[in-house]
Amino acid sequence: MPHLVILYTGQLDAEVNMTTLCRQMADAMLTVKDEEGKQVFPTGGTRVLAYPAPHYAVADGGVAGQAAGGTGDYAFVYLNVRMGRGRTEATQQRVGQTLVDVAKTFFAPLMAQRHIGITLQIDVGPEVFDAKHSNLHPLFQKVAP
Repeated sequence: MPHLVILYTGQLDAEVNMTTLCRQMADAMLTVKDEEGKQVFPTGGTRVLAYPAPHYAVADGGVAGQAAGGTGDYAFVYLNVRMGRGRTEATQQRVGQTLVDVAKTFFAPLMAQRHIGITLQIDVGPEVFDAKHSNLHPLFQKVAP
C-alpha cells in the first residue's frame, strides 16, 4: 500500500508539469531497497496522485515575499507517503530521503524564481480496515520460464 499523495497550490499547474513529478516519484519509490536489498514497494501497488488546491492561503499572504523582492504569490507542495507497517525505521528514512531529493531537484528551477514551500511526511499504519481489489499485481509477478 505505498501511496504518495501530493497536494499543491493550484497556481503551480501553470508553472510545472505535475504528471512528470508523479512519474519521477513513482520511479524513485520503485528503486528503494531494504537492508536485504529487496525492493521496498511492490510495483503494482505503487501509486502517486497529485491534487491542486484551487483555494488556498499560505503564510502571511505575501507581505514578506514582496518585501524580499518577490511577487508575494507563495506556492506550497505537501507530499504525504502512506505505507503499511513492517518496514524498518532505516528503510522509512531511506524512502523519505529518496523522495525529498527528487522533489528538491524537480522544484529547483522554480525555487530560483519564486517562493515555495515543500513538505514531505511519511505515515505508517495501523490500518483499521484495509481492503484491496485489483488486477494490477498479477501484471508484475514473475512467471517462471
